[in-house]
Amino acid sequence: MARLRKGDEVEVLSGKERSKRGTVMRVLPKEGRVIVEGVNVAKKHQRQTKARVQGGIIDKDMPIRVDSVALVCPKDGAVRVGFTYKTEGERRSKVRICRTCGREL
Repeated sequence: MARLRKGDEVEVLSGKERSKRGTVMRVLPKEGRVIVEGVNVAKKHQRQTKARVQGGIIDKDMPIRVDSVALVCPKDGAVRVGFTYKTEGERRSKVRICRTCGREL
């Protein structure tokens, strides 16, 4: 189970984008990076093709390292993530929890 998933709200901890918040659009586990909406945006020159009718300069969200972001708890803000097991009848499932308040994320 991953600490970060698509759709999580995260806060950037280091770099020029520090303290910005955004939603995880994509997780790249092999590279240890995530793409966060509105963070680490680069300008890309795009050529006009049959698939892309409009050419020009576009904004592209670039990956950022996983250890540079922290999951946001609704109560505490940017927190570390822990894990615990939740039992429902005979089924056991692993769930993410906030290390500060213990709330399920």
